[in-house]
Amino acid sequence: MTFDVIVVGAGIVGLAHAYEARRRGLSVAVVERDHRAVGASIRNFGFVTVTGQRAGDTWRRARRSRDVWAEVAPQAGIRIEHRGLWVLAQRPAAAEVLHAFMQTEMGERCELHSAREAGQHMPALRTEHATAALYSPHELRVESRDAIPRLTHWLSQEHGVEFFFGEAVLSVSDGEVHTAQRSLQAERIVLCPGTELTGVAGALLKDHGLQLTRLQMLRVQPEAGFRLGAAVMSDLSLVRYAGYAALPQAAALQQQLSHEVPHSLAHGIHLIAVQSADGSLVVGDSHHAADSPLPFASEAVDELILQHLYETLDLGQCRVVERWVGVYPVGHHEDCLVVRPSPSQRLVLVTSGTGASTAFGIAEDVFNQW
Repeated sequence: MTFDVIVVGAGIVGLAHAYEARRRGLSVAVVERDHRAVGASIRNFGFVTVTGQRAGDTWRRARRSRDVWAEVAPQAGIRIEHRGLWVLAQRPAAAEVLHAFMQTEMGERCELHSAREAGQHMPALRTEHATAALYSPHELRVESRDAIPRLTHWLSQEHGVEFFFGEAVLSVSDGEVHTAQRSLQAERIVLCPGTELTGVAGALLKDHGLQLTRLQMLRVQPEAGFRLGAAVMSDLSLVRYAGYAALPQAAALQQQLSHEVPHSLAHGIHLIAVQSADGSLVVGDSHHAADSPLPFASEAVDELILQHLYETLDLGQCRVVERWVGVYPVGHHEDCLVVRPSPSQRLVLVTSGTGASTAFGIAEDVFNQW
């Protein structure tokens, strides 16, 4: 079976490359070891984050990906749950970071509000002890566990992408991909291995010092009628997201947090909260790196995440209805690794947990440069 492009991996990075190839009129096959996407692409927030991404390529790709999501979602029957982002500064040092961010090009069209103003715009925020809040209009949010299957179906039914699910790739050579069931041929092959760092992509990744990071996430059900209306972050995000953390003003915030919430920093926790159609909130997350992360979640880590949630949102009573563990690769000095082993092959790996936010922009860059 012969195609113009074969994509190995049906997560969001693979799907983005399949979409980009079809947009250019190329015939495409996607090979996926599992019977459906079950990895990082459906375990995340579904939050397409622009503001706070690392300056340069990551920020540029996030803006492009947001535009593609906005265009593709209605065509694929994917609901956009909400738009925008509020970053609540709970400490004066955090407000200084936001003030500095607003002076960068990445602050364009963002708004910096006093705590009182933020509370008027977003009643769900706990602003009584806050110092400021940044609002970004650039973000959008989809329900990832629903969006990925719908995007897959749309690419298959409307764009003629051929999918081979439940077929592990055994070997890849120039122009050929071999599974246990079949051999496929193509002029171009894109490997999107996700967390499979030791599979067929292992030889290409062995010198890049990659690990996997395990994260914990929760779904909580607030009282009926609670409305968020936009994604929410807080102080810990300002020392984790590179677009803020690279600013000189972030050093003072980092030092203060290391004294006040050392356990949260040690577990790599920063708060993100987004809302689903049923009113529930997807909340997270923590980060623990290892070569092979253990699957056991810590209740103490979940409690820390929930503590930051209650400090940031005026929730009242709510209950945890789901808990899960996600995994994604880390270790590359940039947010995305593109390896070019031969003229006909590319390996593409997002190494920062920003796949949903940047994959469409990455795929466009890969084909532009190929």
